[in-house]
Amino acid sequence: MQVALTGRRVIRRSVAIERINPAELGRPSGFTHVVSVTSGRLAFLAGQTALDAGGQITGSGVVEQFERALGNLLTALRAAGGQPADLVSVTVYLTDLDDYRAHGREIGEVWRRLAGRDYPAMAAVGVHRLWDPAALVEVQGVAAIG
Repeated sequence: MQVALTGRRVIRRSVAIERINPAELGRPSGFTHVVSVTSGRLAFLAGQTALDAGGQITGSGVVEQFERALGNLLTALRAAGGQPADLVSVTVYLTDLDDYRAHGREIGEVWRRLAGRDYPAMAAVGVHRLWDPAALVEVQGVAAIG
């Protein structure tokens, strides 16, 4: 197996794996914000919460936190050279599914404003809690960047 190191890119045969950590998202600890695979250019976007660049959760409600988390996911996607239309799969993890459903209209408006009218394959998953106890929402995605 051929392995070549080129900056942040590791190339194995004809596949390149690039780990991208945009400064706007703050320094990651124990994860990478974006893992981009060249050979079809898939980008695996780490789960994003409503963290600001200083590492603090912002927004007190599910709509505000969803907006920040989705914005963070799109920042990571753009750092990998993608755009919202490139998202092929998104999973939303929530500490309160009923609250999310109750605010579905506002959350849909946030999605359309930030990501457009096209939706990827999506799932919403209820969880007991997220890594940061103040987080209500985490958004994870996969993009096919052309």
